[in-house]
Amino acid sequence: MAVYTDIDDDELRDFVAEYDIGTVTGCKGIAEGVENTNYLLQTDRGSFILTIYEKRVDARDLPFFLDLLDHLAGRGVPCPPTIHGRDGRALRQVAGKPAAVVTFLQGIWPKRPTAVHCAEVGAALARLHLAGQDFTQTRRNALSLDGWAQLVEATASRADEVAAGLGAEIEREIDDLSRQWPTDLATGVIHADLFPDNVFFMGDKLTGLIDFYFACTDALAYDLAICLNAWCFERSAEFNSTKARRLLSAYRQVRPVSDAEIAALPLLARGAALRFLLTRLYDWLNQVDGAMVKPKDPLEYLHKMRFHRRIDGPGAYGLDY
Repeated sequence: MAVYTDIDDDELRDFVAEYDIGTVTGCKGIAEGVENTNYLLQTDRGSFILTIYEKRVDARDLPFFLDLLDHLAGRGVPCPPTIHGRDGRALRQVAGKPAAVVTFLQGIWPKRPTAVHCAEVGAALARLHLAGQDFTQTRRNALSLDGWAQLVEATASRADEVAAGLGAEIEREIDDLSRQWPTDLATGVIHADLFPDNVFFMGDKLTGLIDFYFACTDALAYDLAICLNAWCFERSAEFNSTKARRLLSAYRQVRPVSDAEIAALPLLARGAALRFLLTRLYDWLNQVDGAMVKPKDPLEYLHKMRFHRRIDGPGAYGLDY
């Protein structure tokens, strides 16, 4: 959620006038994340989030993302529904780029997630997966095997600038994963980026899920694997099996998980770690001038990928199965 696109005052007022949300009283850039430009938009009727979609987001995917938010919110998932303009459209343009306004959710994201936070996330993710079962639109996961191969090609010549031998290790990993990647697991809508900074809490109570701009149709267990990486490692880089057990157990209480999904978790977690290693590596090597945030360290996910590669089965995640 870095700020890459500035809006002048007149353009902002004209844009907001296309909605029935009041008169602008403030607009402040949100200096977190790396994908899109986000502003906290304040009017005399309340607070909203204005998102301007940058080049990594394919404009053709935006109807999927925005319709998904409305679908999930309508089924009780705590995510921000879109604000539709006076003409009924949610997707518009500002500063020459696609843009949308969504409702503002109360809460803060946890800087140091606890096992209680992890349990809340597991249950919320399962409810999201169930709520998405009757969403009729689909979107291919652009950051699965084919997308990883493209990122490898784009970063291979400079990967060793970040760590000696990194390029060769990534090549071996993607070759191994490509041979074993499961294709017969239960699929549906997944969030695909449910990191702590995309989840809001009031105390220990989860109040919101945001940033659905990687959402797609893929294996539901892959979403769980992403969460294992995002929520269950300590800042010291150690894996916390208690957090993993709480997250997975809470998920399973809401949505039953098959034996095949459980067995696939270590491989899926390796793939998820590789996915974030590659996108972070690409961003590290192609930093954007003027962005308000520094790209995140790709080597964090090299460590996580190696952890999942070493373990001998899903029992390492604290599961009794």
